[in-house]
Amino acid sequence: MERLLQNARLAVRSLGRAPGFVVTASLTLALGIGLATAVFTVAEALLLRRLPVRDQDRVVVLWGEMRERDQLNYPLGAEDARSFAQNTRTLEKTGFYAYEGASPTLVRDGQQVTRLRRALVSGEFFDVLGAHPVVGRTLTEADNVRGSTPVIVLSYNVWQRVFGGDRGVLEKRVMLHEQGVVHTIVGVMPQGLDYPRGADFWSPVIPAVQERHMQFLALYAIGRLAPNATLASAAEELTAFYQRPGATLWQRNLRGAVHSLPRLILGDTTAALFTFAAASLLLLLITCINVANLLLVRGLSRVREIAVRSALGAKRGRVVAQLLTENALLACAGGALGSVVAAVAVRGFVTFAPAGVPRVDEIHLNATVLAGAVALTAFAMLLFALAPAVMTSRVQLQDVLRSDARQTTGRGRRLLTEGLVAAQVALALIVLSATALVAKSLLKLERVDLALEPSRLLIAEFSIRYDQFDSRGKLQAVLDRLTTRIEALPGVAGISHVVAVPFASSGAWDGRPVAEGQSSDEAAANPMLNMDVVSAGYFATLGVPVLRGRDFTEADREGAPPVIVVSQSAAEHYWPGADPIGKRLLMGEKLDSAFTVIGVVPDTRYRSLRDARASIYFAVRQPFFPYAPTTMAIRTAGSPSELVPTLRRTIEATDPGVALASAAPFEAFLAEPLAQPRLNTFLLAVFASAAVALAAIGLFGVMTTMVRQRVREIGVRMALGATGRDLRRMILRRGLVIAGVGLTVGVAGALGLNRLLGALLYDVSPSDAVTLGIVAATLLVVATLATALPARASTRVDPVQALRSEG
Repeated sequence: MERLLQNARLAVRSLGRAPGFVVTASLTLALGIGLATAVFTVAEALLLRRLPVRDQDRVVVLWGEMRERDQLNYPLGAEDARSFAQNTRTLEKTGFYAYEGASPTLVRDGQQVTRLRRALVSGEFFDVLGAHPVVGRTLTEADNVRGSTPVIVLSYNVWQRVFGGDRGVLEKRVMLHEQGVVHTIVGVMPQGLDYPRGADFWSPVIPAVQERHMQFLALYAIGRLAPNATLASAAEELTAFYQRPGATLWQRNLRGAVHSLPRLILGDTTAALFTFAAASLLLLLITCINVANLLLVRGLSRVREIAVRSALGAKRGRVVAQLLTENALLACAGGALGSVVAAVAVRGFVTFAPAGVPRVDEIHLNATVLAGAVALTAFAMLLFALAPAVMTSRVQLQDVLRSDARQTTGRGRRLLTEGLVAAQVALALIVLSATALVAKSLLKLERVDLALEPSRLLIAEFSIRYDQFDSRGKLQAVLDRLTTRIEALPGVAGISHVVAVPFASSGAWDGRPVAEGQSSDEAAANPMLNMDVVSAGYFATLGVPVLRGRDFTEADREGAPPVIVVSQSAAEHYWPGADPIGKRLLMGEKLDSAFTVIGVVPDTRYRSLRDARASIYFAVRQPFFPYAPTTMAIRTAGSPSELVPTLRRTIEATDPGVALASAAPFEAFLAEPLAQPRLNTFLLAVFASAAVALAAIGLFGVMTTMVRQRVREIGVRMALGATGRDLRRMILRRGLVIAGVGLTVGVAGALGLNRLLGALLYDVSPSDAVTLGIVAATLLVVATLATALPARASTRVDPVQALRSEG
């Protein structure tokens, strides 16, 4: 212990004589470890943190998919859901939730009206999850029967945001606008549980659906796998259910699809987690190399000091221990500062997080991450500081004491330091190239052609009292009155029904029509089409050009010949090389409903940002569907947001049974599909910026040291007639050779490693030559700037003083 304290005192004095080195090394460690820790904290919270459910990987969600056709999901009907649950062997518990997911509704608490998102679920839903409330109770099977007392369960976020975290919220009575029924709050679920995605509260599904509409109820199954069951066996069982005797032709075309709950909530995070983990390790490696270089350079400059200590009797082990003690103190300083950097970076991310990023409220620097920062610091210092310490202590006393400082550095050790800098440049290029590819993908997604005009487009969702408007006729009548009043508002340039909001993952409609005259084999190859029910003038309202034929008009109503508009790829599939106008598609369970094509429009990206889907459009006044859509698209003359207050007052004045549930510009809906790409780009940009900065610092430090160690050589060159330009060229050439080696290795590494980014890229090749060229050129410019200052310093050497110096 006494020797340890003595080493610590000597280390403090030694480091105190080199404040510049201490500050540089500590800040380098702090930057690398702090940013790596911060980004991993964010990635852990958003991509890795476990959900507040029991054995989350055993909880699965089931639906149908078209056999070998597409990845769209098709829910179960109410009767099929009940039958499957009663006969399943792969699920030990089964529950359900409505196909619409979390849909907006208005909740009245006294005089306060709040827009919240409601999820309709079965009474077994929370029991299947194994989730326990923080306050009160969950829903039960007794709540999910007709005639039961209406109840709801709140999410943790809404409990805090709307009810102030008051534990007295239990037994509070609130009214849900769509049903006009008072519900009692019976529980609050834990933080992090918001499934279906975005759910603010849950209520039982059966009491919420009128008896005569049960045949239209669509449900996703959610279950807990039995002990010996797997995702594959559950999918096989659902597929067999679709093939059971008595199944419809539609069901026989489906196969079972089963997904784990974490994957549905967090998405497929494998690629992102791998990328962030690799980037964290690369950044830490760059940091360690930088610090190792600093330690090695400082150690080589202390050769004479160590030689003298050795000559006075100091053992090699004692010298190494002393050097490692200094490194340990640096590690502690870097770890402490790194924790501060991590905390600031995490706070900054929470403040400036890209729009649409989920679970931001759960991001905070915790004890585990802080401990990880300390462990990483200790590991880095032990691994990369031991070698310089041993190398510095292995000095030949007679050679050192007889030679000058320049000779003790040695060509081999100088090449080692330069090689480490080249490695930094290579690693920086790998991180920067990955960032550039992901950023280019994001830019392409943000600029993708939607085939519609999103600017000045407002998407409004209405909350309808279904107990008052209990038939399609009544609902259509009130929507017609609303449409007329909204069209008359100043600043409204167009309005149309739409089935769902943009990029809706659920609640939208799909179908697989058959062309008149198709054989059964040809019909089996038909694609699944996005179906939308729209008003006259829909395409003008959304800014979608009609390529052929015409748009819907007010004449396309009940009693008139049924008509449709199809998208371009749908027309090319059904009638390749022929004019689709006047052709007919057959719909319905028995294909007994025929629709004539009156127009062709482009495939739009209204439903999916990454893919332009084939679509078919129906006239809202021709009631082929049992429901009239309660979402509307409104084209405005000015800012869409400015119309919202007027729109809300107009709706309230039209009928007390209708209210505005939500209204947002089209661009606001882009936040969700762009959230993950923006998060990926943001986090990788942090890594890349730090990596480039550290590489530049490393190159600057090595070149500055080289100039200092070659003062005598520079003096001789100047005495023999070398000009300042010659000296600058010599230093620049050496720096650019180091950078060039690093860039060459980095490009080779990037070409191999960037292939792993495929899942994060959109319309960009992992080996995109332009991106790699720009990245390499950027790093070359950074290397030039990092070398320019030492090169300029070489011209200020006094040749007389240089020739008199020892190094």
